[in-house]
This record gives sequence, C-alpha cells and structure tokens, in this order.
Amino acid sequence: MKRVLLLGGTGDALRVARHLGPAHVYSLAGLGRTPKDLACRVRVGGFGGVAGLAGFIEAESIGLIVDATHPYAAQMSRHASAAGALAQATCWALRRAAWQPQAGDDWRDAADFAAIIDLIASYERPLWTVGREPLSHLDAIPASQHWTLRCLDTHPGHERATIIAARGPFTLEGERALFDQHRTDVLISKNSGGDATEAKLVVARERGVPVVMLQRPVLPPVQREFTQVSALIDALETWLNPTPLSDKTP
Repeated sequence: MKRVLLLGGTGDALRVARHLGPAHVYSLAGLGRTPKDLACRVRVGGFGGVAGLAGFIEAESIGLIVDATHPYAAQMSRHASAAGALAQATCWALRRAAWQPQAGDDWRDAADFAAIIDLIASYERPLWTVGREPLSHLDAIPASQHWTLRCLDTHPGHERATIIAARGPFTLEGERALFDQHRTDVLISKNSGGDATEAKLVVARERGVPVVMLQRPVLPPVQREFTQVSALIDALETWLNPTPLSDKTP
C-alpha cells in the first residue's frame, strides 16, 4: 500500500489532509489547533532531526513525503528533503508564490531580525506579524516605541507592547480596524504568500504605511514542487491511484 506523510501546520496543508484516508499521516509541530475531523492519522510533535524523521519514514513504510509547511519553516523543509533521500522516499513540496509589491507599496527588505530593528528605528507604533520571535525581545523595546504583536499564542502583556493572539484568515475591515486602533505607522511581515493574511498589505498600501518584509529562506530542492493546492491534490490522487497501462487509451 502506498503511504503519504504530509508535513503541515498551514491552512493549505489542512486542505490537502482532508483528501487523505486512514493509511496516511498528517504531521503537526504542535503549535495551534489540532484538527479532530480528519480521516487520516494525525501526529503531533517533532521527529528528532533528520535521522529521526528518516527512521519514522522507514518504520511506517512511507513512500511519499509532502512538505506543506510554512514557507519560513526552512529547517523542517531541509529535514524533509534530507530524510527522504536517506530513506529513499520521494519528496514533494507545496510552496506558495510570494507576494509581489504593487503600485503604491513601500516595501523594505530585511534579511534578519537585526535588520528589521534598524529599519523600524524611526517609527513609533510597529505592527509585528512575523510569529513568535519578537516575544523574546520585549525588554529591548525602545522607550520611543510601542509594539503591537500578532501571533498564534497568548503571551503575558508588557508595558510597551500589546500582544494579540489570532489566527487568519483576516478580513480587510478587520485589518483596517487593527491599524486604526493601534495607530500603526510601520508593518513588519513575512512574505508568506496566499490570501489568508494578505489584507494587511492592502491596508498598508491604502494608508501609505511602509512594510518591512522579512526575506524568504532558501529551501532545498525536491522531486516535485507545487504552488497551487489543487494541483498538488490532483497529483496525489494520481500517485495513489495510477491508471493501469491496460486502461489507457492507445
């Protein structure tokens, strides 16, 4: 029996998981909610690096790894590619197309956290939408700034930071209200691509608010790469249920 290991944690990955049956495994790192309504097996937690993942692949007789993790989950993507090669399993990846700046956008690229800090030094009300990393820097917030941080998990408050636990998709109206409420004068974002969190970029464009965009990491090569969920689902169905040669039209 052909078995699939789907590495997920994104809305796109969940869409793929809904097409998998009980023989297959949907793996989550443990952040956010765990879906309860899937036909496939759900596994939560790490694998113990490349060797641990390769061992799991071999023990479970996995023939295909599908990396549908977040575009910035570079370590997991590297592990998937390396473990697939080690265990002689095929590795595919779902990689969303990056957002592209449009007329009226004011984007500044940043390679890392330190570069972001330099780029926002002159602003007073930054809105951070890059995940958990800023939480470890709350005590270093300059007296001239008040940060608004949006991430998946709740976190204790801070005198110079407002922390919002929220999960997309986010609406245009909601993002406008967020910018107004917190008087956002600069937005910090990952270039995640997709529709779920794009509304913040539209609002920044409308308001003339600059966007500091954290550059995407370089991801490893895989046997097949997809930018659309529908194309990946079609390819999966073909891989799982190939048309016998005798059934093909001459």
